[in-house]
Amino acid sequence: MFIQTESTPNPATLKFLPGQSVLDVGTADFPSAEAAQTSPLATRIFAAGGVTGVFLGLDFITVTKAEGVEWDHVKPAILGAIMEHYQSGKPAIEGAQAASGHAAHSGEDAAIVNQIKELLDTRVRPAVAQDGGDITFHGFDRGIVYLHMQGACAGCPSSTLTLKMGIENLLRHYIPEVIEVRPVAA
Repeated sequence: MFIQTESTPNPATLKFLPGQSVLDVGTADFPSAEAAQTSPLATRIFAAGGVTGVFLGLDFITVTKAEGVEWDHVKPAILGAIMEHYQSGKPAIEGAQAASGHAAHSGEDAAIVNQIKELLDTRVRPAVAQDGGDITFHGFDRGIVYLHMQGACAGCPSSTLTLKMGIENLLRHYIPEVIEVRPVAA
């Protein structure tokens, strides 16, 4: 098994490409080892040490290292953990997986929210996945769109620029009701 690695805009995060499917649908974010209890893959990666976050996509794994830890020291252990997981035959996640990752929203703004989610799914999420992350809808209130940034996007130095200049401008262009885009914490 050959696992490729790619850098991301976030220097603390690397994208690992195992060359096979990671998840069948959706994404999964594990911001801590405790949160990874349902994922044999994420649990193995956290056990490698020096890891503060694991994010699973359809065909990639994004790993965030602890501050003060060098990639040269943790990358071999992470590669080994990923290889061991695939040799074990276990699933990446035990139990049901989330489909879209977007928060549910109903009420008078439902049509606007559906447009926001559609633009996120077709224009934003595929581009962000290239960088090893994901952005999901969290809420909409009085013209403000709240988005949850995951994987390489969480804590990335360029995430504010991506939100304000990229996503906010895109949503405002297509949906006049959108005034501003803000990130939310996990």
